[in-house]
Amino acid sequence: MTKSMAKREERRLAVQAELDEAKDQAERNRMGQFATPTELAVQIFEYAKEQLNEAEAVRFIDPAIGIGSFYSALLKVFPAGRLTRAVGYEIDPHYGEPAAKLWKGTMLDVRLEDFTQAAPPSDKEKFNLLICNPPYVRHHHIASKEKRRLKALTREACGIKVNGLAGLYCYFLGLSHQWMAEGGLAGWLIPSEFMDVNYGASVKHYLLDKVTLLHIHRFDPKEVQFGDALVSSAVVWFSKKEPPADHKVRMTYGGSLLRPSLERLVPVDTLRRDPKWTLYPMKESHSESHAPVLADFFTIKRGLATGGNRYFILSPEEIEKRGLPAEVFRPILPSPRYVPDNEILADRAGNPVLERQLFLLDCRLPEEKIKERHPTLGAYLEEGKAQGIAERYICRHRSPWYAQERRLAAPFLCTYLGRSDKKNGRPFRFILNHSNATAPNVYLMLYPRGALDKALAESPQLKRQVWDFLNGISPKEMLNEGRVYGGGLHKLEPKELGRVPATALADLLPEIEWQDEPKQLELFA
Repeated sequence: MTKSMAKREERRLAVQAELDEAKDQAERNRMGQFATPTELAVQIFEYAKEQLNEAEAVRFIDPAIGIGSFYSALLKVFPAGRLTRAVGYEIDPHYGEPAAKLWKGTMLDVRLEDFTQAAPPSDKEKFNLLICNPPYVRHHHIASKEKRRLKALTREACGIKVNGLAGLYCYFLGLSHQWMAEGGLAGWLIPSEFMDVNYGASVKHYLLDKVTLLHIHRFDPKEVQFGDALVSSAVVWFSKKEPPADHKVRMTYGGSLLRPSLERLVPVDTLRRDPKWTLYPMKESHSESHAPVLADFFTIKRGLATGGNRYFILSPEEIEKRGLPAEVFRPILPSPRYVPDNEILADRAGNPVLERQLFLLDCRLPEEKIKERHPTLGAYLEEGKAQGIAERYICRHRSPWYAQERRLAAPFLCTYLGRSDKKNGRPFRFILNHSNATAPNVYLMLYPRGALDKALAESPQLKRQVWDFLNGISPKEMLNEGRVYGGGLHKLEPKELGRVPATALADLLPEIEWQDEPKQLELFA
């Protein structure tokens, strides 16, 4: 790097820090604005240089240029004279205008506009190198009308139908298809969650069938790439051309992009069959198993989403202070951090024996009857409406707005989130619940079903044996089915927990015919 380039990069970093500091963190999160670290940007271009033909002139585009971290790395890695064109789009003038000023006099054409609304270039003007760290805007921050526009444009651009739960980066990836020259190389720094979640199916379809997927490098989640965002990241490389027969994808993990800790070549056909790509490169190949899993023995549901915990969940002291009727409340468990043991005992009334006791407001009487019978509760409901509680999404989609979903107490619970750096090595906890308390949505609730439910009714002592089995599940088996975010934060959804192997449970209860009934029930799920 020349002195002038080093000086410009030093200036760029100073401007980046100043701009980030001047912007509210909540707004940056909403708009998904997380700049690529210099070292990682340089590695990405060093990798790109290895993939491109040495004699090929570079026509570069970044659909989300920001302050220009990728362009700076490009200038450092590629020799002078090889770059013939460079274009960057930036929707936010807060970053775009300083970027245009910073790179004035260079080849970079900074366009202060929304890339998703820009017209694709003609074939002669398309780009052979696309590198992008797209905005990580979650789906709930994208307006419905905007989603419809993006869905239609993406389908037109590359033929894929993006799931409504997908983040903005999925649309960026699909829309960019029309900007790439045939045989062009693309490198995307995106959240690795697409590799496992349902909405990622459309992205996988694009990568496997519309282009040639070359390489996916997944960073160790404990080594967060962005200091201000808990996002587990991956770099996805592909070429805009049809995949050859018997193509294999290089899957790497950990270490760095250039020097990964693990790697494996995985056939495209294997990836088509396997819904969880984060198992690679640790896993050798896809293997369909007909062994029992937890879903064969349990109905697994997420805990209650109340629509407003602070309003609907009260302590006994708050209920007494307001003079609210006890009969419209039922016990609910507090957050796992207030449940010190993995076994919850109950008092004579069925309430959990915990230092922090909480109760859930749940009433199905019409408001007119409530005001007549329970004036204090009627006044409390009016407070809720004044605070806008009744107009929240969950509340306005139920009748009456203060009635909770019927979710009975579950004998077994699993925590929904956990970190892998815990002292015992177990990010998730299985809890044996003897109380009548329901659970909020920070828990997964396991209800025995079918033959297991019948066996527990006939032999209550089996309950503790089942709990021992659950606690005996290895962390690896749990982590293989869940998903992971930056900083080592793991999450399990009900279906993911349901896929955890349960052979030992089948061995514990050999008289239970686990195979037929559950599989048949799945057809109606």
